[in-house]
Amino acid sequence: MQDDFSPEGTLARAIDGFKPREPQRDMAAAVELAITEQHALVVEAGTGTGKTYAYLVPALRSERKVIVSTGSKALQDQLFSRDLPRIATALGYTGQVALLKGRSNYLCIERLEQQSLAGGDLSGEALSELARLRGWSSATVDGDISTCTDVAEDSAVWPLVTSTNDNCLGSDCPHYKECFVVKARRKAMESDVVVVNHHLYLADMVVKESGFAELIPDSDVVIFDEAHQIPDIASHYFGQQLTSRQLLDLTKDIIIAYRTEVRDAAQLQKSADRLAQSTQDFRLALGEPGFRGNLRDVLAQPSLQRALLLLDDALELCYDVAKLSLGRSALLDAAFERATLYRARLKRLQDVQQAGYSYWYECNARHFVLALTPLSVADRFRELMQEKKAAWIFTSATLSVNDRVEHFTERLGLDHAHAMLLPSPFDYAQQTLLCVPRFLPEMQQRGAAQRLATQLRPLIEANRGRCFMLCTSHQMMRDLAAEFRASLTLPVLLQGETSKAQLLAQFVSAGNALLVATSSFWEGVDVRGDALSCVIIDKLPFTSPDDPLLKARIEDCRLRGGDPFDEVQLPDAVITLKQGVGRLIRDVDDRGVIVICDNRLVMRPYGKTFLQSLPPAARTRDLAQAIRFLSRTEAV
Repeated sequence: MQDDFSPEGTLARAIDGFKPREPQRDMAAAVELAITEQHALVVEAGTGTGKTYAYLVPALRSERKVIVSTGSKALQDQLFSRDLPRIATALGYTGQVALLKGRSNYLCIERLEQQSLAGGDLSGEALSELARLRGWSSATVDGDISTCTDVAEDSAVWPLVTSTNDNCLGSDCPHYKECFVVKARRKAMESDVVVVNHHLYLADMVVKESGFAELIPDSDVVIFDEAHQIPDIASHYFGQQLTSRQLLDLTKDIIIAYRTEVRDAAQLQKSADRLAQSTQDFRLALGEPGFRGNLRDVLAQPSLQRALLLLDDALELCYDVAKLSLGRSALLDAAFERATLYRARLKRLQDVQQAGYSYWYECNARHFVLALTPLSVADRFRELMQEKKAAWIFTSATLSVNDRVEHFTERLGLDHAHAMLLPSPFDYAQQTLLCVPRFLPEMQQRGAAQRLATQLRPLIEANRGRCFMLCTSHQMMRDLAAEFRASLTLPVLLQGETSKAQLLAQFVSAGNALLVATSSFWEGVDVRGDALSCVIIDKLPFTSPDDPLLKARIEDCRLRGGDPFDEVQLPDAVITLKQGVGRLIRDVDDRGVIVICDNRLVMRPYGKTFLQSLPPAARTRDLAQAIRFLSRTEAV
């Protein structure tokens, strides 16, 4: 296998521009050994190591059943459409390869037909989009909605014509044989390499535990790319949630069943309307939007208790009314089962005294989430790995804190995993300057966004845009964007005003833009070359101390005799910061400046942990020096 990565090896001969890298060869050798011996391997591979090739080559060479799970659907598509075909061609690999996404990524023929028949309260634009979708549905081969260019990706129509685990009719569906999800699953079962994403893999794991049919096949090798995301995603799936979207989708399906198949049961419409109203009333009772709070606390309030009782009563009415018409409509039968499931979840969420869980809620202007999340997934994940004899590979550019991976391995129960840290081949000392400016405003004070924007403006103008401004809160993001738009003549792009893909395309095509963004742009964004030469971060990304899940993890850490700051808060923040900093240098020719607008990085003892975990760049506290560095970069 090592010969594949040599200067005269298979990859160099078959792939234009391939350059051998020692860390890549080391990782490939470790992956090959893990597959042979069927053990767990944790690899932090610095940006530019070429970790994708390092795990794909030994995986394909092994000729075993392989699952590759990625951190996002975008990375999933890139891996399947670009990297895998390239490696397969180079190696002469003849095995079958499949792409498998969650069911909400595929058009549901039955739901498209039901929506077309029911019509309902759809706007003229939505009805027009439905007509275009009907045309596309007869032409598409795989039903993957990302390939439909006739309807915008953020259209409100998509949730109406895709299914979820809750509302899928399964084998009772009249279109089961033509179902795109079934076809994708069947192809995955027959394939040697299957590319999925973390959300699908972990959701499927929970489904299998409950005894339902599997979506993802068993395998001899499981590879998690962007593995730093796994602990938090696993916490989500090993817990329980009830959302307003689930409840409102239930009401829509009951109404569709009434209008199309059970027209003599007028009580269906009335029960659905009551549930929709109770759901909206409960959202209002939760208070101000944009907040994540402690569910234990709010459920102690009399007003919330009344709203919750009315919500439960409305769900019970839907259950009772649907029960009277069982067997007359597959859609209504499925709705009845969901009403049963949601009532059980609501009851479980009210039982807030069970230890080992965080109970929390979140709401925006129109919707809410009620959730319980386990404080640790280590036991569940350890059991999963023990049940499935396989090689388990976990890799990411950001797994370590202060050159140690224990924070990651302990959260997943990877007690006996082999671990290796591979440095990036990039010359950060020459390519990058890290600046923590002097005279920074106190971010908690009124007018901080205006003062910070004023301080940063000369740097952004000197660089002619080409800058990411990564924020730790939506409020600061909006405030800074408003200040920059009032004072800069450069294009200022703001996260949320259009899709992530469109924002990135606009940023690159403009050539002189400032992109102001928050969480989703801290990772999984790859802008190479001159388009991006400055990344500014507003402050160290500690999770808000008011976050109920963090509070619960802190309390659990204390009960175990640990130090919550050193064991929970600091490691989480370090890994998030490493992700944000990693947006800048994506290639050997990239150069630029990282600006972190937080004095704690140099004034607090724990700042040393952050600095030692970041790439070894030159450092300064002088913004003028940062501007000079960017000027030299421009000259180069």
